[in-house]
Amino acid sequence: MGTTVDDQRGDERGGYVHGYSRREADRLGDQADALAALLHDGTAYPEGSRVLEVGCGVGAQTVHLVARSPGAHLTAVDVSAASLDQARARVAASRPGADVRWREADLHDLPFSDAAFDHLFVCFVLEHLPDPRAALAGLRRVLRPGGTLTVVEGDHGSAFFHPDSARARAAIAHQVALQAAAGGDALIGRRLRPLLTAAGYRRVTAGPRTVYADGDRPGLARAFTLGTFAAMVESVRGDAVAAGLTTPADFDRGIADLRRTAAADGTFHYTFFKAVAVNPPVSRRAGAGRGGPGRG
Repeated sequence: MGTTVDDQRGDERGGYVHGYSRREADRLGDQADALAALLHDGTAYPEGSRVLEVGCGVGAQTVHLVARSPGAHLTAVDVSAASLDQARARVAASRPGADVRWREADLHDLPFSDAAFDHLFVCFVLEHLPDPRAALAGLRRVLRPGGTLTVVEGDHGSAFFHPDSARARAAIAHQVALQAAAGGDALIGRRLRPLLTAAGYRRVTAGPRTVYADGDRPGLARAFTLGTFAAMVESVRGDAVAAGLTTPADFDRGIADLRRTAAADGTFHYTFFKAVAVNPPVSRRAGAGRGGPGRG
């Protein structure tokens, strides 16, 4: 549901609709912390394994990868130097001495040799890319045959809440539309399995990771409903108004209604999707024309 990925210049490889503000960095950290158990459950890498986090952004997920796989050799890449600086600081503060190698790099042109990693972790990155299938296929080059790829994405179409509000649903729809206009897909979670299969991965397993907040879960309502989802939608207010999708008053009413669902008598539901897939061996015939020498 957001990471600093790909080029801020908004070129053909995608743009980050939520922006790069300090407030956005804080939101990403709060989101990762609130959802760590939900999203990272089942993800732990063996001691000595080579792991690449693709699109690490401000390190919101990196700290949890380090915590769950302290013996792994983790490399984290992002295209934004500023985000990498924040990621280094975040990990240093929470996990001093963590074994993380940081690289500024474009996920479409990674500076690593073929089969350099045993495992890849990609969280909230594909939603910002105009061609996620091609990106996934390209990542296979740096993943050893038999290695695993873990992908996590959200799906804004899974947001259901009480009290229901047409104005809140419209505000969410504006965010979805703006992300689509930037070349992304805020509904990508439902597509993970077919995307991975089309990209050539095998043994693909995918499933939902559901967040549900109500009056019995006030902490989750604050952290996710308000601090993550409503804040994310609210961040596109200026762009939605500038694009003529809404008026300031209508958008603000929608956000107010969305925040209302975090009250004691409100409810909020959202579904993330997590998939794990294996990079199959490349047959001699299929791989005859592939690649060339890797890059170190």
